[in-house]
Amino acid sequence: MEYIATFYTHSGAIKYSRFLTKKEIENEKMPVPRKISSNCGIGVSFKYDGPHEEIYSDDMEKLFYIKDKEYVLVKDF
Repeated sequence: MEYIATFYTHSGAIKYSRFLTKKEIENEKMPVPRKISSNCGIGVSFKYDGPHEEIYSDDMEKLFYIKDKEYVLVKDF
């Protein structure tokens, strides 16, 4: 499943990208579409098939999955 995580700060997005890399989950920092967040503007996209609870982070603002080019909210932190 493809996800996008949003963050309150740029440093939160960078730390989360490193967190995923350590878990060997490919990820990419990217501009966040305005319709899902207006905070820091940087998000992290990644594909992950395990339980999403295992990839939560204190730095996250929201977690979305992408379904048919639409953003579906998984969790609002």
